[in-house]
Amino acid sequence: MNIKSIITAAMALLVSTACSGDAKQEKVMNKEGKALVVFFSHAGDNYSVGNIKVGNTKIVADYITELTGAKQFEIVTHKYDGMAYNPLIKLAKEETARGELPEYEGDIDLSKYDIVFIGGPVWWGTYPQVMFSFFKKHTNDLKGKTVIPFTTHEGSGLANCVEDVKKAFPGANVQKGFSIYGHEVRTGKAKVEKWIKGLGY
Repeated sequence: MNIKSIITAAMALLVSTACSGDAKQEKVMNKEGKALVVFFSHAGDNYSVGNIKVGNTKIVADYITELTGAKQFEIVTHKYDGMAYNPLIKLAKEETARGELPEYEGDIDLSKYDIVFIGGPVWWGTYPQVMFSFFKKHTNDLKGKTVIPFTTHEGSGLANCVEDVKKAFPGANVQKGFSIYGHEVRTGKAKVEKWIKGLGY
């Protein structure tokens, strides 16, 4: 084998190795994995969109389910029911400062799922505290699984949500994440679809 053939073979090996890494990522993200959307969504009085019957994050979760076939688990608490926006954000600030973990209804077995989308609004720089109640209960249940954060917001983007999910689930493969303005979600399905397609669906 001459030197040119050796170099060609070495280059082919490098390309093959690089491609196999990409293929592994694509396989994790493809339609074959069982997917779940875990989310908290607040209906009622919301900033920018007024009093809404369906929360912004719920709409995004429904888009994800439609586009991927994922199941859903909604983190439900009645603690904030009927609250006007200003008292709500004041309470949310106090909960965050205290590290309070409000109770939520029901639960789900995460072992059945390979890919878990985690979404919520951004309240004071991160997800609402009730979501951390869920995280604490399931901190060891997402090891080796792909976790994809998403948020609805009015200027905060992903805030600290991705970092907080990484801390909550240290053994998970936490992805970059996706954010969308709350006032855009009702007409923003195309943005969600573009993001989902970028994940390999």
